[in-house]
Amino acid sequence: MSERKSLLIQIFTRDTPGLVSSISGCLFDLGLNLGDTTFAVLGTGAEFTVVVEEPVPVSIEDIHQHLKQLAELEDAEIHVEEFDIEPTHGPSARITHRITIRGSDQPGLVARLSEVFGDYGANIVRLNAERMPEGDRSSYVIRISAWIPESRADACIAAVTNTASQLQLFSQWHRA
Repeated sequence: MSERKSLLIQIFTRDTPGLVSSISGCLFDLGLNLGDTTFAVLGTGAEFTVVVEEPVPVSIEDIHQHLKQLAELEDAEIHVEEFDIEPTHGPSARITHRITIRGSDQPGLVARLSEVFGDYGANIVRLNAERMPEGDRSSYVIRISAWIPESRADACIAAVTNTASQLQLFSQWHRA
């Protein structure tokens, strides 16, 4: 088989212990070099996404077939396709700040907070939001890893903090 460009592999399945190990081990056994990789538990499900970097020594069909043979992926949704976007990060994908915002969930919360970053030319590189049980109630926690232009970092962080405060949320941040 001729070598091909980078590939994007996306898997959604039930969350089980050892899932990441099983998937990454299978891809390693196929001779694939993992680039950017994300894994997240979403409810009782899990999402694994990876860019497999060139060269790719096996076919898309072989990758799909080997993944489907894993017991953990019996009922999984698996998508494997060519990845035509440059697999290396540009400067605005470098994380400069990590921000955590905690409080009660509100409709539009992620939208309002993410608008602030856009207003300052910042790029959200990673975002994780989840409901966390706290006794008889729950808290909503948003973790953002962002690239913020140095010249606008102080103003952007102040605006994020101010927006969180207006929404009666607690926020904290640090430079990465």
